[in-house]
Amino acid sequence: MSATNRVFVTGLGIISPLGLDVASTWAGIVDGRSGIDFITAFDTEGFDTTFAAEVRGFDPENYLERKESRRMDRFAQFAAVAAQQACRHAGIDLEAEDPFRVGAIIGSGIGGILTLSQQYNVLRDRGPRRVTPFLIPMMLGDMASAQVSMVTGAMGANYCVVSSCSSGADALGQGWEMIRRGQADVVLAGGSEAPIVPIAVAGFNSLRALSRFNEDPPRASKPFNRDRDGFVMGEGAAVLVLESEEHLRERGVTPLAELRGYGATSDAHHLTEPNPTGQSAANAIKLALQAAGVDVSEVDYLNAHGTSTPLNDWQETKAIKLALGEEAYRVPISSSKSMTGHLLGAGGALEAAICVMAIQDNIMPPTINLVDPDPECDLDYTPLNARREKVDVTMSNSFGFGGHNSVLVLTNPAWAD
Repeated sequence: MSATNRVFVTGLGIISPLGLDVASTWAGIVDGRSGIDFITAFDTEGFDTTFAAEVRGFDPENYLERKESRRMDRFAQFAAVAAQQACRHAGIDLEAEDPFRVGAIIGSGIGGILTLSQQYNVLRDRGPRRVTPFLIPMMLGDMASAQVSMVTGAMGANYCVVSSCSSGADALGQGWEMIRRGQADVVLAGGSEAPIVPIAVAGFNSLRALSRFNEDPPRASKPFNRDRDGFVMGEGAAVLVLESEEHLRERGVTPLAELRGYGATSDAHHLTEPNPTGQSAANAIKLALQAAGVDVSEVDYLNAHGTSTPLNDWQETKAIKLALGEEAYRVPISSSKSMTGHLLGAGGALEAAICVMAIQDNIMPPTINLVDPDPECDLDYTPLNARREKVDVTMSNSFGFGGHNSVLVLTNPAWAD
C-alpha cells in the first residue's frame, strides 16, 4: 500500500446534544435547532454560567453491559457507543477482520474529569480508603480509545490524541496517516468529551471563556455575531470509520466521503489566545488543501471552528482570508457550534462528521443566532438557515488552547474520479 493510497469514510457514529445517533443529530443541524439549555447535571447556584449543551436521555446500559458501563467514565461511554454505531453504519464485521489491522484513535481534551471530580469528593468526605479502585482507569484520557478497542475487538494501534479542541481532528488526521502508510486497513477515529461538571465550568468561567447569556441559553452561542461573549460548553462523541481504498473495495461497500487532506500547525504564541497574525492557522488550511490536491477555487463549504468567543471568530476570519484569498468571500462557511455548543476535544470529530453528511445530502448547515454580524467578520457565514446546494469539497477547522491548528479536507468519493 503506497503513501498515496486513498482513505475513505465508510461509517459514522454520533452522540450529541442534538441526539443519540447520526440521524437525529443531522436533522437538528439541518433544522437549525439548538441543543443548548440550562444545566441539569448539577446545581448551578453561584455560577456565572448556568447553561450548556448536554447530552439528554443517554443511558449507557441501553447499549453496554451494566458491569462494563459502570467501569467507564461518561466520556468513554460516549466513545464506545459512538464506535459501535459507526461500525454498524459501515456494515463492517470486525470479527471477520484481522484485528491487528484495525486501529482505534480517540481524542479527548479533558478525559475522565467527571470521575476524578466525583472521587475527589469521596476522598474529602469519606477518606482515602473509600476511593474507588477504578478511579485511575476511568479518568485516564486514553480510556475512550481503550474502551473502543475492547467493545469492538480492534487490536491495532490504540491511543488518545490530546491537543485541546483540536484533539478529534488530530485523531482523524493520525488515522488518515496510518492508513496511508499501510499500518492499518481500518481505523476507528474521532473524539469524545464529557466536561459538564462543576470544576470545569468554574474553571472556564474564571478564564472568562464561557458565554454568560443566562437569560436565553438557546441564543447564547452566536458565532460571528457582534455581541458574542464566549463559547458554550458541550459534550458528546463522534467516531468515523476510516478505511483504505483497497479494503473497502474488497468488502464491496460504497464510501460516504473521502478524507483527502490534513494539515496541522502551532501558533507558538499564547496559552489561550490565537496568534493575532492568523498566519499559523492559515498555513494549516494551506497544508490541508495541498495534501488533498485541492485548489481554493474548488472548496464548496467550510465548517468553521467558530466558537463564539470574541478573539477566535475574528482571528479565524483573518486566517481564512489569508489562506483562501479572494475565494474566502465566495465559500459558504458555518459554525455548527451555534447549535451543538463546543464539544472541546470531540468538536473536530463531530464537525468532520457533519461535513460528511453535508456531502451526502448536499446541504450546507446554518450558523444560527447570527442576526447582527460583526463587521470584522465579513464572510458568508450561512446565517440562520441551511442551504441546499451541491457539496463536493469541504473543509473543517479546529483550533485549540495552546496554539493547535488542525484542518481536514473531506470530499465526495467520486469528486476526483
